[in-house]
Amino acid sequence: MSSLTVFNQTITNPRTQDYLAQVLGEKKASFVNNITALVSNSANLQECDPVTILYAGIKATALDLPLDSNLGFTYVIPFKDNRAQKTVAQFQIGYKGFIQLAMRSGQFKTINVRDVRDGEITGEDFVSGELQFEMLKENRENAPIIGYVAYFKLLNGFEKMIYWTKSELEAHGKNFSQTFKRGYGLWKDNFDAMARKTAIKLLLSKYAPLSIEMQGAITYDQSVINERGATYQDNQADSSEQNEKAGQILEKAFGEIDDAEIVDVEQNELSE
Repeated sequence: MSSLTVFNQTITNPRTQDYLAQVLGEKKASFVNNITALVSNSANLQECDPVTILYAGIKATALDLPLDSNLGFTYVIPFKDNRAQKTVAQFQIGYKGFIQLAMRSGQFKTINVRDVRDGEITGEDFVSGELQFEMLKENRENAPIIGYVAYFKLLNGFEKMIYWTKSELEAHGKNFSQTFKRGYGLWKDNFDAMARKTAIKLLLSKYAPLSIEMQGAITYDQSVINERGATYQDNQADSSEQNEKAGQILEKAFGEIDDAEIVDVEQNELSE
């Protein structure tokens, strides 16, 4: 039996259909179409435990973020769970997804994240310590990227900015991603997107007012979700706190799940 057939049998199972109707309501039909198309177009996802694919898709749909990875809002990433000897699907939010959730809260006037090129840092504020920037007017695309800056301003006037050098982000990726250490995965294949996501996620999680949606997004980002709870693949510095939050949110979001078990596991991302 092919892997795609196993997924199709899982999603068409009457129990699965009843559960999706209960959790997603009127969004069920579009969810089934989108997740089926996503799996059909990815041989790697077809190898994943179907339940983890469904839960990743449900989380994206619950956050009202599109599942199409080409749009850059959410991703469903295949991972190899060496401990369990099976392939699972990891839920990831892109930097566009975090910006979307922030703007949806109605508290942000401006939010942005962008690359910084050589020659665009013009100084440092003596009092605040914040860097000052000016965009290159000519041949910007030819200047090397030296870092990434994330910024937001709230409607009440509060504003905050953080800047990470490219080397700092590379070190962060290698520290928290086993796949990056091995030379493949999202950090390797799309460094720009992962660098932007890291900068904006850190800025929001540390300094911004977090809506319930944003709290859930930060908690579940980079996790594998199944009927037992959520697990985290790479070296998550705040995994204990994430595990506790994930368990609380799962109990509210999926009422049928009892005694959700949150466990850290050692897993390796599949090469795409």
